[in-house]
Amino acid sequence: MQLYIGNKNYSSWSMRPWVLLEQAAIAFEEVKIRFDAFTPDSKFKTEVARHSPAGRVPVLVDDGFAVWDTLAIAEYLAERFPDRHLWPGDRQARARARSVCAEMHAGFTALRSHFGMNIEASLPEVGQRILREHAEVKADVDRLVEMWSELLRAHGGPLLFGRFSIADAFFAPVVKRFVTYAVPVPPAVAAYIKQVQELPAVVAWTRGALAEHDFLDFEEPYRKAC
Repeated sequence: MQLYIGNKNYSSWSMRPWVLLEQAAIAFEEVKIRFDAFTPDSKFKTEVARHSPAGRVPVLVDDGFAVWDTLAIAEYLAERFPDRHLWPGDRQARARARSVCAEMHAGFTALRSHFGMNIEASLPEVGQRILREHAEVKADVDRLVEMWSELLRAHGGPLLFGRFSIADAFFAPVVKRFVTYAVPVPPAVAAYIKQVQELPAVVAWTRGALAEHDFLDFEEPYRKAC
């Protein structure tokens, strides 16, 4: 089983299935395709196209069978490894976990646009400015805080559904964004962020991101403008 990913520092989509596989102790081979550009003739696009017609990472390849899109990968792994209990066991909790993952997958576009994932950076001033100037980003943050708080209360923590699940893997890149941009959150959410940061898989991903030392100006418009 191979997982094709982009740069660990920048690729929030890649982080989700990587953390899921690693935290669930599912053996896989990491294949990194570093970002260079996203034009059709770029080295990145050419290489990814060999494994996925969508031309984007991540891509999971299991015995020659390719699965792309993070939700599809998560569902495939949940069915392939039922003993890992990647979704919550309770039917209603499982439905809620799928709902919040789908909400993350399809929404929060303002947060994605203005709070690009950049693990190696510390950008509290940028975070304050964006929250002050872009009401839609603050609305996304408020929704996430509301969602996480509700789930932590309902399931008792320390993670969204008590124990680790696909939902925590899906929100791990958001946690890294909140840390990078020093997003203010209430104590219960701060405790959740700390728990996710300390997951062995997230620690390992972070270590890999910090070792890359790549700078891509198209991933860091806030620095390019300075």
